[in-house]
Amino acid sequence: MPMSSIKPNIVVIGDLILDQYIFGNCERISPEAPVQIIDVQKETSQLGGAANVARNLQEFGLDPIVFSAIGSCSNAKEIIKLFEKNNISTSFIFEEKSRVSSKKTRIISSNQQVIRYDKETKSEIDKILEEKIIFSLKSIIDSIDLIILSDYGKGVLSKSLTQSIIALSIQNNIIVIVDPKGNDYSKYKGSYLLTPNIKEASLFIGKEITNENDIYDAAKCLKDSLNLECGLITLSERGIAIYDYDLRIHPTKAKEVFDVTGAGDTVIAAIGYYLSIGKSIDDAIKFANLAAGVVVSKLGSSTASIDEINSFHSNKRIVSSQEQLEEIIHKLKNSDKKIVFTNGCFDILHYGHVDYLETARSFGDVLIVGINSDDSVKKLKGPTRPINKEYFRASIISSLKAVDYVVIFNEETPYNLIKLIKPDTLVKGGDYKGKKIVGEDIVENIEIVDYIDNLSTSAIIQKIQNVSH
Repeated sequence: MPMSSIKPNIVVIGDLILDQYIFGNCERISPEAPVQIIDVQKETSQLGGAANVARNLQEFGLDPIVFSAIGSCSNAKEIIKLFEKNNISTSFIFEEKSRVSSKKTRIISSNQQVIRYDKETKSEIDKILEEKIIFSLKSIIDSIDLIILSDYGKGVLSKSLTQSIIALSIQNNIIVIVDPKGNDYSKYKGSYLLTPNIKEASLFIGKEITNENDIYDAAKCLKDSLNLECGLITLSERGIAIYDYDLRIHPTKAKEVFDVTGAGDTVIAAIGYYLSIGKSIDDAIKFANLAAGVVVSKLGSSTASIDEINSFHSNKRIVSSQEQLEEIIHKLKNSDKKIVFTNGCFDILHYGHVDYLETARSFGDVLIVGINSDDSVKKLKGPTRPINKEYFRASIISSLKAVDYVVIFNEETPYNLIKLIKPDTLVKGGDYKGKKIVGEDIVENIEIVDYIDNLSTSAIIQKIQNVSH
């Protein structure tokens, strides 16, 4: 996923938060009260809220412009120092002396958050400061490509300021996207899209969202009632839903969720970046899913660099070692997920393969596909095969929605692989009816799936050869 040569100007407006993390060990309970005693080992602070959105944009190679309000307190001073450390301009960070800038302190022990406590002012900024922000925004409006409103409900994005920003943006044909907060979404009316999570969307429509029909209703309601270009809902581990003319749900790319702190900042930054360089909303969401997948695997408010996203985007579902496979199987068994296994050469992918694998996946929760190595295929099919090398075949199969993991094996049969995986269900093609099946002494449940008539790799190769002659 290469970086775009276009370098847009994105403005981030919203609440600034100082995220403090205190790490320590817990080995005893207090004699004064039934609470843990944390032996503090390390303390760190980093930018959160709208500033974390800006940090994510920096990781995409941009120089974001941040508008916000801070107090004259020690929290504010530390925020400014972190802005300077991260080379983010403070030109449009305005001081309101009566405010206490937001600070969230999290105590972490054994990689788990034990407690969080906050110190902040939540009251709305005064009208004079609102006017100052609008005046300053107007002064650079001709150079802006997109605006992100990062609302954490700390008072910067009052209803009047938010509506003024959106009105100014509409006048100048600038996209505004919003990470919303609170129950009153009317203040975001006229923006391009919002990024509520499923709980926030449920509160907005006044009922719990439990299925795809509910998602459709909620996304459509968001779009229509707030005059948005798109209705969008983040669905946690399910991915992101988008509705403009129809509903699409883009699945998440997260491999393992470690900490969701800051994931929303990454999502809106990623969507904003892709929209600002002229990409479609669907491409923007796919990119956001990849970026969020990186962030939730880290601890604390984090960012996702383009290199990390590229690495994450590269195929991680191809199992490269027995140790890795053993770890995957261990986790799957502990989660009580039903494992399905099938195997094949899959030399030239065709519709028959896709249909077969989709059917195989329907027999359980996770589908693992064994693919014959190049040497194994030669032994089975002859010296002219395979047409495609093993890694190319594995990459194509692993990209299919129905497939969860791909393992390349070198033996003529997958017996040792089946013995290691011990799947709940073994799936074989229709040509195995009435025949002895490798692994039938290991697996209790075997499913035979009929192939589609006259559709095979050998037949396709023969047809190509006939045409070439």
